[in-house]
Amino acid sequence: MAHTSEMQTDTGNRGARQPAARDEAHDLIASNRVEGTAVYRPDGTKIGRIHHFMVGKRSGRVEYAVMNFGGFLGMGEERRPLPWDALDYSTDFGGYVVAAEDETLRNSPSYGVEDEPAWDREYGMRVYGYWGVPY
Repeated sequence: MAHTSEMQTDTGNRGARQPAARDEAHDLIASNRVEGTAVYRPDGTKIGRIHHFMVGKRSGRVEYAVMNFGGFLGMGEERRPLPWDALDYSTDFGGYVVAAEDETLRNSPSYGVEDEPAWDREYGMRVYGYWGVPY
């Protein structure tokens, strides 16, 4: 499925901006395209969006996708870290899918917009353990 929302410069046309096709068939994605991507349930219900993700400084591996969840007009919004391996990308939805019921999401580890967790091993084991993903 090709999308044309990104623009590239066409040097043969004096710098005119032309749509650049995005190919969702390959496995790599730029970090700036992940932020803001919708997160869905398997039935297609949108439950949030990726706010940012956390990358291991030494491993270079994405450890968490931090999802914005809930709130209205920025009030009462929470951030919920999910192990990257708990998400699947869906070309049908054009976003990430997490298989979780309402109660599972409501009880998942979270923090307020103004708060920041320790991101240490203990916290990681708690988050990964909650989602049933090996740490």
